[in-house]
Amino acid sequence: MSDLLQRLRGRGWRLTSQRRVVAEVLDGDHVHLTADEVHLRAAERLPEISRATVYNTLGELVTLGEVVEVSTVGRAKRYDPNARRPHQHLVCSGCGAVRDVHPVGDALGDLPEAERFGFTVGSVEITYRGLCPACS
Repeated sequence: MSDLLQRLRGRGWRLTSQRRVVAEVLDGDHVHLTADEVHLRAAERLPEISRATVYNTLGELVTLGEVVEVSTVGRAKRYDPNARRPHQHLVCSGCGAVRDVHPVGDALGDLPEAERFGFTVGSVEITYRGLCPACS
C-alpha cells in the first residue's frame, strides 16, 4: 500500500474506488502530475472516472494537507504527494518538469530578523528554476 493511501486510511478518509485510484496514481517519488495527467492515468485503471471527480479529489487532498499544489508560472498546477517530508522544488523553465530537492541549511532560519518586517514566518517555499538535461 502506498504511503499516501496509508496516511489517508489513518485519517479515516473514506476511500471510494475513485479516490483510491487518484491516490494510487499520485504514489511515488518525484511525482508532480497535472490534474489532466492524473485523470488520464486514473482512467486507464478505472475508465468511468470523470475529470470532475479527479479535480474534486485533488482539491480535497490539498485541503487535507496530504498533497501540495505546485504552481509553475504559465503552466498548469501540479500535485505533489510528498507533503510530509520537507523539501523544495526544482522546475525546468523549458518543459515544466518538477523535481523534489533537499537543500542543506534552514531557509526559514536564514531569513534575517530585519528582513521579516514584523511577520511571524511559519513556512518557506523556494522554487529553483533552470533547464533540465533534456532541454539544455
